[in-house]
Amino acid sequence: MASIANRRSVMTLYSSATSPYSHRARIVLAEKNITYEIQNVEAGDCPEDLAELNPYNTVPTLVDRDLVLFDSRIIMEYLDERFPHPPLMPVDPVSRANSKLYMYRIDPDMYSIIDQFEAGCDSRTATKLRKELRDSLTVIAPIFDSKPFFMSDEFTLIDCYMAPLLWRLPKYGVELPAQARAVNTYAERLFSRESFQTSLTEAEREMRD
Repeated sequence: MASIANRRSVMTLYSSATSPYSHRARIVLAEKNITYEIQNVEAGDCPEDLAELNPYNTVPTLVDRDLVLFDSRIIMEYLDERFPHPPLMPVDPVSRANSKLYMYRIDPDMYSIIDQFEAGCDSRTATKLRKELRDSLTVIAPIFDSKPFFMSDEFTLIDCYMAPLLWRLPKYGVELPAQARAVNTYAERLFSRESFQTSLTEAEREMRD
């Protein structure tokens, strides 16, 4: 593994053009203005070197010289620590731990629903999943009335988590009710950031065309 990684002088991200997990890593890279190479990985057509680097053969996979990381949350936190400006996590331990807890909860509460959509499901299941995701977002809508970002005045890694999910709502046929107006306002605030626009692939842009 190390011999392959050592041959790379520039950071490389193995990424899927449509994966929300790859997308949130790309947002962090763009937010930090990091120079990197991207290796696009199509479903069912993984390059041989990815299998050598990552025993799970999954994306995103980040290669930074002799370091190989292959979990989106680990990648995002590493990038924030490796490139500290602008900071995307609080400095104090308590706030930092709370931020990590929010990110931990977003995966089982919301990304697990997206995973089921991506895996394919019948219309009855899809209707149930839409309701679950709509309800989950509606419940947290009030938190966006007091702060411009996710419980923060500053853009953070939590927002990098939320943005790919919110961008994909039309793809899954999820329409938020009037009570969730603050979520839509928050989403547009994220989408208007230069880093978010830079992070988008053509396939992701087409999700909202």
